[in-house]
Order: sequence, then C-alpha cells, then structure tokens
Amino acid sequence: MSKEKKYQLMNNQLRALLAGEKNLIANLSNASALLFESLPEINWSGFYLYEEASQELVLGPFQGKVACVRIQPGKGVCGTAFEQKNSIVVEDVNQFPGHIACDAASQSEVVVPLQTSEGDWIGVLDIDAPITNRFDEIDRKYLEEFATILMDTSVA
Repeated sequence: MSKEKKYQLMNNQLRALLAGEKNLIANLSNASALLFESLPEINWSGFYLYEEASQELVLGPFQGKVACVRIQPGKGVCGTAFEQKNSIVVEDVNQFPGHIACDAASQSEVVVPLQTSEGDWIGVLDIDAPITNRFDEIDRKYLEEFATILMDTSVA
C-alpha cells in the first residue's frame, strides 16, 4: 500500500473515531494514539495547546516518552510553527536553530498548527522520529488534513 493510501486510511479512521464526540481532550487523546499506532518509525506523537494565561504552549495528550511541558511561541519547532501559523518539516532537528531536545533520540520532526473552524489558533500537532529525513511533503499534506478533520469535529 502506498504512503498516500495509508494516510487516507488513517484519516478515515480518525473520522470514524471522532464521530459523535466533540470533547477536545478526548479527541486529541485518541488522535495521538491513532498516529502513534499508524505511523512507522516515529517515537512521539502528541499535542501542545496554547494557554492564554501564560501565553505558552502546554503539553496535551500524547504517546511516547515524557515530554517538555511548556514551550514559548517562537521557540523550538513547535513554538516556531505556532508563531508562524505554518507547518514545519525538519529533516534533521540538530540543524534547526533553537531546537528543544525533549528526547535526545528524536532526529526529525513535523509540526502542524491547529486552527479551529472559528479561526482560532489553539496549539500544534507534533510528531518526532528517531531517524533523520523521516518526514516529507506527503506527510505534511496528510497531517494537515488530519489536523483539519480533528479541529472541524472537536470543540475547544
């Protein structure tokens, strides 16, 4: 099965998982587990949610090793993607200026900002891999679709 077909299947599974459920935390929890179980060669999948009071991204539901709890917008891959409101694919995290190494085993990363159907930016989807060059434009495209499905279904 092609990489694109696998993503299409996973995104359809997400739609089925979310059917009838609007709770954001429940949906993020299932989404992180679906990603972790579906994507080969990754070691972390999860979410950071923007907290107005602290003006930081705060760790949300995830699968993998323990993680950094707070990230400032503009810092690391997650903070940069959130601040720029744009997905970032990093082939080698050691080459990304200001990379935050929560897990030294992570070598590549993809981060997708999360925007609600009302237009609010509420956080990011973050996926790490223990190998370089794990993510490409196909990953970015289908993970952006994954995030849209998730945000269109969930209520923050």
